Amino acid sequence: MNFIDTVKGSLLEGFYPKGWDFEKIDQCCSVNPADVLKKQPFWNDEFTPVMCESIHDFDMMMGHEIAMEIKTTGENNQKLAMILPVGPMGMYKWAVYFLKEWQVDAKHVYGFNMDEWSDQDGNTLESDDKGSFQNAMIDAFYGPLGDLTVPINQRNFATRENLPTYAKKIRELKDDGAKLVTVFGIGRMCHVAFWEPQFASEFKSVDEWKKQTHRVGAMLHPLTIEQNAITSFKSRTSLVPCRANTIGPGLFLQSDKIIGGCDGTLGRGMMWQGMSFWMTLRYGPDMWIPSTFMPTLPGKLFFLKELAGPLNAECN
Repeated sequence: MNFIDTVKGSLLEGFYPKGWDFEKIDQCCSVNPADVLKKQPFWNDEFTPVMCESIHDFDMMMGHEIAMEIKTTGENNQKLAMILPVGPMGMYKWAVYFLKEWQVDAKHVYGFNMDEWSDQDGNTLESDDKGSFQNAMIDAFYGPLGDLTVPINQRNFATRENLPTYAKKIRELKDDGAKLVTVFGIGRMCHVAFWEPQFASEFKSVDEWKKQTHRVGAMLHPLTIEQNAITSFKSRTSLVPCRANTIGPGLFLQSDKIIGGCDGTLGRGMMWQGMSFWMTLRYGPDMWIPSTFMPTLPGKLFFLKELAGPLNAECN
């Protein structure tokens, strides 16, 4: 039975982005897991997937990579602009651990949170709200670093007023010799930040799409909302905002290095990120699938071994 045939005449017709080629997606997801690290023609020469056996390894290895970027740029007297996610999150405690062990400060770091929940006008939660990404970053990273932390005036959060200033701030930092590193996860719909695949319908060309630096009050795909209901809201879909402020490809594609993470397993053989992971590695750059551009940049994508599959049907 073919998925595409079963979609026709069902509630799913028109639900998935019209630019998605499901035959190609199935080909991506049918690759032998043993070939997961096999270099693809569209990958940057300095892009590498890094397999992690457990979530503990994943958190530590990704945290070490973040800490090393802070350490190395500091030793080189170079400013470091970091686009930072709230998801995955476990790597931050290890980044803090290594920086404290090494007694390396982050005074040269400029943090840019990549997104934030919002309403249709871009209004966000209060900064101390437990559901806000700003509060999460302070709790997980900026706060625990103590005296070594990023100065308050160098922390940027994706509010309606501040998000539109990111492009100018990052450009000025890069003009001053700063390195831009984007830390990211990959969404169920293959978004980076909350830059959703359906946004591609608004642009006449990939070049136009690549110029988009941000969006205020972006409408999220229903599967993005459900992903977050599962991962962050204890299954309560009614608590998940339907919109967010987010950076766009005009910023994350400027990265001098990327540090990505895929940890979307749920236990007992269940996962939500296997398809997104394989699409990212095998589909090839396509504006309908934002994460497919990330392997074209230098850096690493850390992933849990389980996500490589095989991605076969199994009742759990």
